Amino acid sequence: MRILALVFGFWIAATAAFAQDGDAIESVIGNQLDAFNERDISEAWEYASPNIKRLFGDPGNFGMMVQQGYPMVWDNADVRFLELRDLGGMVWQKVMVRDAQGGLHILDYQMIETAQGWQINGVRLLPAPDVGA
Repeated sequence: MRILALVFGFWIAATAAFAQDGDAIESVIGNQLDAFNERDISEAWEYASPNIKRLFGDPGNFGMMVQQGYPMVWDNADVRFLELRDLGGMVWQKVMVRDAQGGLHILDYQMIETAQGWQINGVRLLPAPDVGA
């Protein structure tokens, strides 16, 4: 019985920590999306991980990549946070974004925790779910 209580206690603590991380992760992603809407590329750059910064070199290159490759992020009209998952030790946050034309997109943000807090380490566009019968 003590072992069960101990395991349950650890599970509760881990769940609470993951929820707290979820709030911080949503804040980082939301702040970056706001920065893109405001065309503040330098601010958006601050939420990118060191790996992303090495890959693109400077905020200008980063902003151009987002504008051309992720127009729904560049001009986002509405954001909803979906599930936060730990997949093989990697943290992924699903986000539903409505673009400026009203289209819905599901994005998966890979997050890493750094000395500066949570940062975005990559984004992938997920295929649209099948709808209808």
